[in-house]
Amino acid sequence: MESVQSPATVTSRRGRLRRAGVAARQVVLVVASASALLPLYAMLTAAFKGQNDYLAHPLGLPLSPSGAAFSTALSSGFPHWLLNSILVAGASVLISLMLATLAAYAFSRMPFPGRSVSFTLMISLMVVPPIVMLIPLFELMSDLNLVNTYQSVIIIYAGLMLPFSIYLLTSFFNTIPRELLEAGSIDGAGHFRSLISIILPLAMPALVTLGIVNLLWAWNELLIALVLLQDDSMKTLMVGITIFQSHNNLNVPVTMAGLLIATIPIVVIYLAGQRFFVQGLAAGAVKE
Repeated sequence: MESVQSPATVTSRRGRLRRAGVAARQVVLVVASASALLPLYAMLTAAFKGQNDYLAHPLGLPLSPSGAAFSTALSSGFPHWLLNSILVAGASVLISLMLATLAAYAFSRMPFPGRSVSFTLMISLMVVPPIVMLIPLFELMSDLNLVNTYQSVIIIYAGLMLPFSIYLLTSFFNTIPRELLEAGSIDGAGHFRSLISIILPLAMPALVTLGIVNLLWAWNELLIALVLLQDDSMKTLMVGITIFQSHNNLNVPVTMAGLLIATIPIVVIYLAGQRFFVQGLAAGAVKE
């Protein structure tokens, strides 16, 4: 006959299982955090080392901390490459946000023939990796005499950002109560006025979130800028760092110093928009 366990025994066993589950989750979180922080640690420690110090202790703390790597990076092409990245990434993000906002409003609030099919086709473009389009895009820009111009990279970046941007904004616009737009139409507001006065103020968290995500992608993109921006003076920061490595015999501390400099603008932008970013992550999670 099976023994009958007392309620106290069952409760104790459940408590042990619950504590074991909590401990396992904590271990997973610690390992995940360590794996995420290790590259940052390697970049910070290497940036303040000399080349010999780095070769002797790649992952150790700097024995004699020095800012020579930063001086070398800033005295090279890094400042100009940084400005190029700001121009290309900033312009492409602004263009993609404007076009995506108009398209998302149309998909969300303006019925037209073929809307569902068009939206599905647009969303399907998100699964196409940019690398498979590199040769056709290069040929197109060559035919338009736009190779080695900022315009070519800005146009391509904005186009690649559009499918995800339209999807995200359309999903958010669908959560806005129709009663607000109906009240605006009663007061005589057309589609454009409703978009500017009603939709955009409510969509600010989603727009900031989307802008930060797109900016991060455009800032770190390497392949398209490497192929289309061929003059050293037009290189973006990520492309310039790869060239700088080859020009300086793989001086890792200088490269890490440049990468550290490259992260500062993104960190500043994220901290400035952190409140909107967190709100945007939860936008649309609960429907009215």
